[in-house]
Amino acid sequence: MSEFVVHTIPGSPFARAVLATLEEKGASYRIKPIQPGEQKSEPHLSLHAFGRMPVLEQGSFVLYETQAILRYLDRILPEPSLTPRDAKLAARMDQAININDWYLFQGVSNVIVAQRVIFPALFGLAPDEAAIAEAMPKAHVVFGELARLLGNNKYFAGDLVSLADLSIAPQMDMFVGLPEWEQLTKAHPNLPTWLATMSARPSMKATSWQRVSELAKAS
Repeated sequence: MSEFVVHTIPGSPFARAVLATLEEKGASYRIKPIQPGEQKSEPHLSLHAFGRMPVLEQGSFVLYETQAILRYLDRILPEPSLTPRDAKLAARMDQAININDWYLFQGVSNVIVAQRVIFPALFGLAPDEAAIAEAMPKAHVVFGELARLLGNNKYFAGDLVSLADLSIAPQMDMFVGLPEWEQLTKAHPNLPTWLATMSARPSMKATSWQRVSELAKAS
């Protein structure tokens, strides 16, 4: 099997979901680092027409869109399976992944985390407190719904880790330590408990921002 190459800016939670999935599968991979802004120009646009990340490259096969990558990896690397066999649990997994992509990221993480973490770290910009405040009502809805779906389960799709957990954990981990984290989880203690369980997994430890940055420099 050809080597897996993941094109990304280190720190991307979507790329971390892919890397954590590869770690869960015990698959070897290499990181092809992208500098901020480079994803909007060639040669990256030849791999991803919309100038986003991550991109998975496996020999001559190139694939983008995180959900497509995760499901592809789960099909070609079947053990351990990261998709429940039960149809209802699989549907719950799909639902949680879509909440992550469309609601946790869009309008919440891409505002709050961007203002608190990304813009200061990469561009030296001060957070826009008004933008953060405007995003908080939606953030409360998203965190509340994720907490409801998780309930008393160990993972989002039952007793076994799934692609949903590997998608949401990197996104939610970006909030830890921010002033908004306590506000968003105060009424939902199951979320920090779940995230602690996920953070203890070797796949998450191996794909931290610092670790991915080190791998990118070595590539």
